[in-house]
Amino acid sequence: KFPVMGVRWRSSLTLGEKEEVNNKNGEDGGNKEVVASYWGIKGEEVKKEDGTPWKWNCFRPWETYQADLTIDLKKHHVPTTFLDKLAYWTVKSLRFPTDVFFQRRYGCRAMMLETVAAVPGMVGGMLLHCKSLRRFEHSGGWIKTLLDEAENERMHLMTFMEVSQPRWYERALVFTVQGVFFNAYFLAYLASPKLAHRVVGYLEEEAIHSYTEFLKELDKGTIENVPAPAIAIDYWRLPADSTLRDVVMVVRADEAHHRDVN
Repeated sequence: KFPVMGVRWRSSLTLGEKEEVNNKNGEDGGNKEVVASYWGIKGEEVKKEDGTPWKWNCFRPWETYQADLTIDLKKHHVPTTFLDKLAYWTVKSLRFPTDVFFQRRYGCRAMMLETVAAVPGMVGGMLLHCKSLRRFEHSGGWIKTLLDEAENERMHLMTFMEVSQPRWYERALVFTVQGVFFNAYFLAYLASPKLAHRVVGYLEEEAIHSYTEFLKELDKGTIENVPAPAIAIDYWRLPADSTLRDVVMVVRADEAHHRDVN
């Protein structure tokens, strides 16, 4: 909870949750206000297609979609220029410590991966936004594309947090890795946007590989194929009886899309 304007609001309300607070006069009892946001403003009533209440405030029904599972997972951009090779081997060198640290704990590996994967889109979108302002020109739609990519990666994290509870030292590692990566990527984007996007493209290729290994472990029974989290079912419009394997499939398809964009 956070104190805002003298009232403590919940840090993560869904639209299905409501909180009653005293009226502006501060009178005990009497009239109450029903709010569903940090700012004391009533949110609009959003419902699913079947008429049931929409319970998420981190995304809305019109931001959901069905992943394209037919996308080519084996596509690879062969590095030819110096920048390509620099991006490729940078990503390859980053994979080694990840393999050593997480071994075959693919749930926690996915959690860590998504805390990093959601950074480039936000950094790129922010810098293109500033560039558009400085030059008084349109972005050609790239700002929204990159911010949507960042949001999609963040939703991957929100999903895997439901099935994999990180340990304290893994949370500490996220702070360190994100801090280093954000600043390194920011400087790389300033120096060469092409290099920065190449790095992301190769990162996504590695993500596809990691999720493919995740699927193999699920198929072998090494990792329990638990029911899909509710947030994943709504976000990707999955059937109600979907499992973790179905979630990994759509997340892997998302990564393939980001690979192609970058």
